[in-house]
Amino acid sequence: MSTDLAIETNSSNSEKKKDGFIVETVKKLVQNKLAVIGLVIIFIQVVLAISAPFIVSYGPYEQDPTATYLGVGSEGHFLGTDNYGRDMWSRIVYGSRISLIVGVSTVAIGLLGGITLGLLAGYFKKLDAIIMRIVDLLFAFPGILLAMLIIAMLGTSLVNVVIAISIWSIPGCARIVRGSVLSVKKQEYVMALRSVGAGNTRILLKHILPNCTAPIIVFATTRMATAILSTASLSYLGLGAQPPTPEWGAMIAAGQNFMWDAPHMAVIPGVAIMLTVFAFNVVGDGLRDALDPNMNV
Repeated sequence: MSTDLAIETNSSNSEKKKDGFIVETVKKLVQNKLAVIGLVIIFIQVVLAISAPFIVSYGPYEQDPTATYLGVGSEGHFLGTDNYGRDMWSRIVYGSRISLIVGVSTVAIGLLGGITLGLLAGYFKKLDAIIMRIVDLLFAFPGILLAMLIIAMLGTSLVNVVIAISIWSIPGCARIVRGSVLSVKKQEYVMALRSVGAGNTRILLKHILPNCTAPIIVFATTRMATAILSTASLSYLGLGAQPPTPEWGAMIAAGQNFMWDAPHMAVIPGVAIMLTVFAFNVVGDGLRDALDPNMNV
């Protein structure tokens, strides 16, 4: 009974510390100006993606042969039109939907696989060698080449891009989680839980995993930037979204042929990619600094 009471007391104290740590983390994140700018950009993009049908005057596939190659600032098309007379603003806004959906999907699947493998490898010594050799094998391939290989086998589509980038994301997440688990499982409260007969599943999911959330959150944020950039790269190469899908990488590929006549066709989606990747990267850096105990003073 005394052991159970001690564990409950430690758990209660741990929860209080976590609440204080979260408040302190938010304060430190807000103090990071670049991270705040990144959060604002991400918020704006999410709002645009959700409210796309209500803030555009034209459909992303709607063509107007009488209004082709209009430049930025044209009447009725403030970001201009492309070679088919499609409104660039509409296609950029709907393209943000694709980028966010693909980014969230790939990160979610990658985290699911990476966290599972990382927990098993870090907690069970017998599985560690097997799992980490598989992870090392995946690391042997450059990420974008691995994604291209998977798409070459599965075919060109956004769904296959999600699958490819998700598989590419798993080894990095698994290695991060494994390192955290190896550190956490040596803590006294974990050993106390084992002594009172707590099951491995309960220890892993209820006590070890919550203490590994900080590096996972940072990984997920920065991985969003990588996923969005990789999706655009694959679509640019013709391995992802296919025309006339309003995906930013595919839009750059289509616009590069008109750089002299209508440079905005390639520049605008390029700027959209740059801002989005910048936003997720600086937010990830800000979270890394804010969640680092060594930097909390």
